[in-house]
Parts: sequence; C-alpha cells; structure tokens
Amino acid sequence: MCFLHRVHHIDPAEISSLGDLGEAFRAVGVLGAGRLGRAVSIIRQMFEDEDCLTYLAMSGPLIPGGLRRIVSYLVERHYVDVIVTSGANVVHDLIEAFGGAHYRVTHESTDVSLRHSGMGRIGDISVREKDFETLEKKVYEFLDGLTIQQRNNGMSPSEFLRDLGLTLNDPTSFVYQSAVCGVPIFSPGLMDSMLGFHLFTYSTMTSISLDFVKDLRILAEMVRSAKRTGAIILGGGLSKHFTMGSTILRGGLDLAVQITLDRPEGGSLSGAPLAEGISWQKIREDSNFETVIGDATIIFPILIMASISS
Repeated sequence: MCFLHRVHHIDPAEISSLGDLGEAFRAVGVLGAGRLGRAVSIIRQMFEDEDCLTYLAMSGPLIPGGLRRIVSYLVERHYVDVIVTSGANVVHDLIEAFGGAHYRVTHESTDVSLRHSGMGRIGDISVREKDFETLEKKVYEFLDGLTIQQRNNGMSPSEFLRDLGLTLNDPTSFVYQSAVCGVPIFSPGLMDSMLGFHLFTYSTMTSISLDFVKDLRILAEMVRSAKRTGAIILGGGLSKHFTMGSTILRGGLDLAVQITLDRPEGGSLSGAPLAEGISWQKIREDSNFETVIGDATIIFPILIMASISS
C-alpha cells in the first residue's frame, strides 16, 4: 500500500523568521529542502532535551571559514556538551585569540606571491606566517608555566586544551568558552596540527607528554552516564569517527545530523551514510538521523539559526 505525503510549497508570505523557513523546508519534505527541514527538527530535539549529551564534531577549515563565533555561541549558551575537532580548528581559533586573523585571497594572488609575502593558503583563505610565530611563542609561554608534574604525569589533550583555554582573554574563542563552561574539547588528531608540531619541538628541549588514552576514559564516563546522545557532525574524518565510535559504549547515537560534501562510493567514513553506523552500533536502530549534502560554512549557520529561532 502506498502512503502519499503531499509536497507543500514554500509560501514567502508565511515566512517571517529562519524558524519558519525550517518548518517550511520540513513541510516540503523532499530533496535538499526536506533534508534540511528534518535536520532542523532533529537539532531542536537535541537542544531542547536536557538529558541529551550533544556532540559537535568538526573537520575541515570551519573556524577560519567563518564559523568561530557560532561555535563559541553554542558553547556559551550550553547547546553543546562535547566538542570533537581536528587540531587545525583549535589552532585557527588560537591564532585569532592571540591577535591574529584570517584573510580572503584575492584573484590577483598566486601561491608563489603568497609564499613570498609570508602567507599560507587554505582554499581562498590566507593566514600570515607571523601569526603562527605568535602562536608558537604563546604556546611555549603556556608550557613554561606548567609544573613538572603537569608536563610529565600525562595530562590528557582535553585537559591540556582546558588549561590553555583558561589563559585566553577572548570571549569569541571556542577554546576559551569551552574551558570556562566546562565543555571538553577532544582532539584525537591534535598532533597532526601546528599545535602538535609545537608540542613536539618543545619536547626536544623539555620533557612533556599527553595521555590520549585518558581522553577516551573521560569521554567514556560521559557517554555511559548519558540518558541519550546526539551529534551534529560537520565533515568527516577522524572527528566523525571518534564521535560515533565513542557512543558504541551505549549502543550508538539517538540523534544525529551530518553535513558533508563527501561521496559514499569510495567506502570511506567521511562520505558514509549515517545509516551505515547502525550495523556498527554507532547509530541506534530506533534513532532519528539525517544527512545534508553541502558546504558546512553555508548550511550549519542556517541549521543553527533555524533551530534556535522561535
């Protein structure tokens, strides 16, 4: 038997907020609009459920791509409980917290001219080498201030980032807000970043060690005590896998939204549909989830503003 659900057409006269637009997308119900509308509904469930442990997973250049204040906003207002991210997003947050910035690359610029100007390129974003030099200096100063016990008794990466965040004086920084609000930042790939490189170079002069296994113990305790779990997953890679994998401890995510540009044909996790996670016990059988195909720097702000708009 076929159950027909009529496609409802968006009426501009009925749209007065992003919240209304999200509802209109859900009523359309098909194609990208339907996916976006269902994603808004799922994120609202996460935000409104006080018993839901909500992850924000981030891969790709999202902080230099303009999402820094949205992430810190979500942390400050307790919409998210856990952040899982690449080391690069932490680095680019710190660059701005230490007075640096990110810039648009003009059409006249070439990679050769950028290199000679002391600039590095990420897509059409550029960063000054001198801002990375400031990052190195500030990180070294922070490490110098740690006790021998802190450096050598195996701080976890999340504890390291918490203590570093507390030294910042920038309320727009998600590293700062996470430290102040008690939202742990898990970065399993921290060493694959400039911050990780600075930790390595510092270790050639003074001993320091981070306990990455300890971070999984910290997260495991949070997951086991949670009544429900939800995740907003931006991009794929290690951040997506670490997020979903950690919820195996309670049978998988209850709620999940994924925004990705990756394709599934190659079999990599980045492009894998969330439904695939059911077989791995990373998504619960009765879970509510949706994938939105597109650029997270466009879609994520729309989803968030529609989810919190009345």
